[in-house]
Order: sequence, then structure tokens, then C-alpha cells
Amino acid sequence: MIENGALYISVLIAMVALLVGTEKVTKSKFFKYVPTVVLIYIVAALLNTFGVFSGSEALGELNSGIRSLLLPAMIFLFLLNCNILQIIKLGPKMLLSYVVAVISIVGGFTVTYYIMQGFLDTETWKAFAALAGSWTGGSANLVALQGILEVPENLFGYALIMDTVNYSFWVMLLFWLVPFQFAFNRFTKAKTESIDQMQYNLSLEEKETKPLTYVEIIVCLGFSMLVASVAIAVGNTLPEAGNAVNATTWTILIVTVLGLSLAVTPVARLTGTMDIGYLMLYTIIALIASNADFSNIAEVPAYIISGFMILFFHGAIMLLLAKLFRLDLFTLGIASLANIGGMASAPVLAGAFSRTLVPIGVMMALIGSFMGTVVGVAVAEILSRI
Repeated sequence: MIENGALYISVLIAMVALLVGTEKVTKSKFFKYVPTVVLIYIVAALLNTFGVFSGSEALGELNSGIRSLLLPAMIFLFLLNCNILQIIKLGPKMLLSYVVAVISIVGGFTVTYYIMQGFLDTETWKAFAALAGSWTGGSANLVALQGILEVPENLFGYALIMDTVNYSFWVMLLFWLVPFQFAFNRFTKAKTESIDQMQYNLSLEEKETKPLTYVEIIVCLGFSMLVASVAIAVGNTLPEAGNAVNATTWTILIVTVLGLSLAVTPVARLTGTMDIGYLMLYTIIALIASNADFSNIAEVPAYIISGFMILFFHGAIMLLLAKLFRLDLFTLGIASLANIGGMASAPVLAGAFSRTLVPIGVMMALIGSFMGTVVGVAVAEILSRI
């Protein structure tokens, strides 16, 4: 049993390094179906379940302290890649589709929780709110909301499982539909002229690819942690309100504003922000999972069923939108997957339609980078009142 703090952190980081390294070296298709972030959670939770970690108060304080600093630093680094000026170029139809997708997902969580709450843990509203942040943003938003809402570690694990099983089904469905795009567009009577024009007009600045140096690593770590520390200090002085507005909420809001503001400046050209951000993300996931216990794993089926109910509601609303406003399958699919899949899959789906449409998938997914946490907080307020 590990009681030493240094050994505790070292084991977790070494485990993360082993899994990430295995994915990179083997390039196995297994990681497409079971993402690294989920494997990190499962392995760390199993280590705790089998008593590898002592669960002492000292380890708990160390865990909490590291997470509280890494979380806002991670959000800040990720948002340096989110240029709002580029997102505006998407046009009203794409943005409207994205907004409706968000509303349908929020509605799906609300309806599903109302129906299923008798079969779920009493604090499931927190896990659903965190997952709503992921399904309108990404893993970073999921982790941010775990910190804001203090989602119990076991329920956070269920949310991650839903984020894998239900998400995988939805991604496969949308890719399966790609060959039927012309039939779908005839069904909705969609016109694709605007999409065709966008392929020529839309441009996305690409960062120069070069090896990450120790200078960039030091700058990213030092600058992000300074910003995080200042945001934490300011957030602790601001008032709390409702079930989801607390010091952590204010901290995330502050780093979000700073990240988005600097994303349109030369600071955004700093190499390594995403790399260091993912390092922080994986470490946070491992820290969260190291407090989890899989003893109550039998509850998982109810959560997976809930996930399919949410997706059914979302899909029905999106199909209705397509019929009413004559939307094409590309617009519909990207708006949906930019939410539920985020940066990991929206650009890939866009590329399945046409290589030149990949930038649209990227920018649609970027919207969720700063919207996901806000949506998750809103879902928390709604579900907590049911």
C-alpha cells in the first residue's frame, strides 16, 4: 500500500506515460475504440480498488492541491488555440445548427434524467452535467466540471464509460451515413451551394510544425501555472451562487476569458500548448481515478441506457431541424459531432465528406472548447432542480 506522496504521484505519472507511449508505439486500432483517457481512468481506479493507494488524508490533500492548479492551467493552454475570429467565418447556417445541437443535447439530458433518476445515484445530476460539458465541448470540459461540481469519483467513472460506449456508437452511425448524403439531402431538399463556396473561402492558419524544445516547455508550464495561480486567488474572493457557481467556477471563467483573449494575439503561436495541455489532462484524469472504487460497477448498464436515450432525443431534434430548414447531411453531422465528438472526431468526419472541408470540422469543434463548461454548469442548475 502506497502512503508516500512522492511515490503516489510518480506511480500515476509513470502509468500515464506507459499507456500514452503504448498507443504511440503500437498505433493499435484498440485505442480508437477505447481512448487512452478512458484506459488511464480504468487502470488508476483499479489500482485504488485493489488497495494500492492508502487513501490517507495526506494523499487526498496532495491530490486536491495538484488538481486545483493543473485544471485552470490546462484550460488556459487549450484555449490559446481557439481563435474566435476564425469561428465567425462559419456563417449563420453552421452556427445555427451548432446551437440547436447544443439545445437538443441539453434537452436530452434533462428528459433522460427526469425519466431515469429513480434508477440512478442521487448525485448523478453532477455526472450528467459533467458529461454534458464533454458532449458540447470535450474531455477538458468534462474534467473542468468535475472540479466545479465535485462529482463523486465513481459517478465520474460512469460518465467516462458513457462518453466511450455511447459516443462510439454515435460516431459509427454518422460515418455510416456519409455514403447516403445525396439521398439524405434529397429527403431534406437541402441546397449545398453555401458549403461548396465555403470550401474555397474558408482558410485556417496552421502553426508551423517543429520539434518541441525545452524553452517552449518551460514557457508553457511557467506561464500557464502563473495565470492559473492568479485566477485561483481572484476566484476565491468572488461570491458563490446556486449549485454550480463557486470559487472553481470563477477560476475557470477567468482563465477562459484570458485564453480566448490571447488566442487572437501572437501568444497563440507558442508551440507546445496542446502537448502540455494534454499532459495536464491525462494527469488530472489519473488523479481523479485514483480516488475511485469499482465496487459498484453493476450500476453501469443504467447509465449506458441513459446515454442512448440522450442521443435518441438529440438525433430526433436534429433530424427535425434538417427537414424544417433543409439542411444537408454534412452541416447536420458536423454540428452534432462537433459537440459529442469534439476535436477528436469532427475534423475526421468532415474529411470523410471532403478533404477540403476539414477546417470547418476543426472550427466547429473549437466552439465547444469554451462553450462546453458553460453548458455543463447550466445543465447542473437544471438537473439539480428536478
